[in-house]
Amino acid sequence: MPRRVGYKVTRPGRKTDDPEIELPIAQDIRSEPGIPRRDNEVSYYAREFPLESVAEEQSASAQWALDVREEAAPETAELYREHAEAITPIVEWLKTTGDQQPTTEPSGEDVSEVIRAKARELGYGEVGFTRFDRRYVYQAKRQYVRGELSTAICLAVEQDYVKSQEIPSLESESAHGEAHERQGELAKDMVEFIHSLGYRCQVWGPTWHFGPMIPLFVDAGLGQLGINGQLLSPHFGSRARLQVITTNAKLRLDAPVDYGIHKFCDLCQVCSMRCPGRAITPDKVWFRGVEKNKLVFKRCRPVMTRYSGCGVCIKVCPIQKYGMKPVMDHYIETGEVLGKSSPNLEGYTLPDKGYFAPGKLPRFDSDFFDMPLGRAEDWLVDRFKEKLEREGAKGDGARDKLWEEYRDDLERSLELKALPVDMGMDLGG
Repeated sequence: MPRRVGYKVTRPGRKTDDPEIELPIAQDIRSEPGIPRRDNEVSYYAREFPLESVAEEQSASAQWALDVREEAAPETAELYREHAEAITPIVEWLKTTGDQQPTTEPSGEDVSEVIRAKARELGYGEVGFTRFDRRYVYQAKRQYVRGELSTAICLAVEQDYVKSQEIPSLESESAHGEAHERQGELAKDMVEFIHSLGYRCQVWGPTWHFGPMIPLFVDAGLGQLGINGQLLSPHFGSRARLQVITTNAKLRLDAPVDYGIHKFCDLCQVCSMRCPGRAITPDKVWFRGVEKNKLVFKRCRPVMTRYSGCGVCIKVCPIQKYGMKPVMDHYIETGEVLGKSSPNLEGYTLPDKGYFAPGKLPRFDSDFFDMPLGRAEDWLVDRFKEKLEREGAKGDGARDKLWEEYRDDLERSLELKALPVDMGMDLGG
């Protein structure tokens, strides 16, 4: 049965020369702009329990993944090494951007549309401006953040569509890496342009981020948080690769938008139902002052490690597959989710498991999800203690050997914190 249209959202076209698109939002999926949020709770958690990146808090699993991936998916492991070699000089450059100086004096005029036009001209698919919210800065990264750069320029690059439909695969992970490398090159042009206007700036990403970027993108009106934990943007869905540039340029801030995603995802649930690891919880909870669906990390990473970054939750999202406008048009006309229960949307293949049609999920052995959790240094200490209890009684020679192994493991762990060991995962430290 057709739904009543509550309102319409107008967005720029997918590319600079494309016409604007008009998104109809059904009355029954209206919610509030952005993400349902209790600002006092967000502030409380930011103050009392500061955010930390997965790279820091779950560094043990990152190091575990290196060895497991080498055995389970050696081609992917090699791709990640090649990507790390390509992305490292980009990361080293962007770490310096906060100290770089403008090349002229600022005019003091509003440069919002000038910067927006330049970003679109370079190839960014989504551009928006919002207040840089320091509550979302990772504790380990606070020392790097230039506090006087109070405005965030939110920039999204599209990951290749065709390759992304092959998720999970080496081809799709290659597209992921290509998008990150492209981000680095585009950022250089953006920094040069902002400097030419007389303003300072600092780049977040790829791989080196000061905090989660999705809250900033939502506040800038560039999409909403899907239940898969990804930004669902109008043109690219969860295929958007995100980047932020903070600046002291005079910019007119954008506002969050209700695209209907918060309630639409509750109706859709495809990514939750199709997740190979059953890692996406179907029900929303309040977490750190935000209403969202939580992802179960310990059921997600083991699958990502063995199956080329997985990404099934991206592949089976109708917003990613068809775009927001066709999905919303279809829902208005029929009251149904476009593609739901069809092999075109929901079917996927895992290399050693075969094809899974709608309603079918892979089964894994009980030890498949055995993975160390927490920080690598804590994991190494626990492992050292276990070995010491088991073998330490053999004498001083055995204890010396165990101590030497522990030191070597710890040194390797510290080295790995500075390397992008996973495609798209943030660096620690």
